[in-house]
Amino acid sequence: MQRMTLLLGVLAFLGGCHRVTFEDSVLSKPEVRYRVGPLPKAWSRVWLEDNDLAFAEAGTGRALSVNATCKGHDDPPLQVLTRHLLMGFTERREVSQGLITLDGREALRSRFLAKMDGVPVELELVVLKKDNCVFDFTYVAPPGLAEERMPDFDALLAGFKAERSG
Repeated sequence: MQRMTLLLGVLAFLGGCHRVTFEDSVLSKPEVRYRVGPLPKAWSRVWLEDNDLAFAEAGTGRALSVNATCKGHDDPPLQVLTRHLLMGFTERREVSQGLITLDGREALRSRFLAKMDGVPVELELVVLKKDNCVFDFTYVAPPGLAEERMPDFDALLAGFKAERSG
């Protein structure tokens, strides 16, 4: 339970504060509307005020989140956006990083091993800029436990589609 609390805290730390609605895999908020791919029933939605969407898998320490920021972000490169997500983590070690296509745009996908408050975590991060918004996707797991549910994260990403609001 302590591990789950820490990982949910990690997700809260990575996001920004927003009011949102989420129905039929579509998130809506004043600046943007977007769809994500479905997750298996093992994932439960959790409420973290600092994320648009957050999900946790009970008893495993795995959690994931999605966030969109459409104001106040200027136009930083994807590498800079990734570094922003890593603030507060120590002993960061990049495992892999590469460009992918997400919703018809170039996105940066990165894997890191790091520590948060001295506890090791594995991070899978994806950042995307589209329609004047920055989207970030985060999957956090205890080291060695990420791969089993990586297909779930991939499915969430595969179903992503941003829409202009209003």
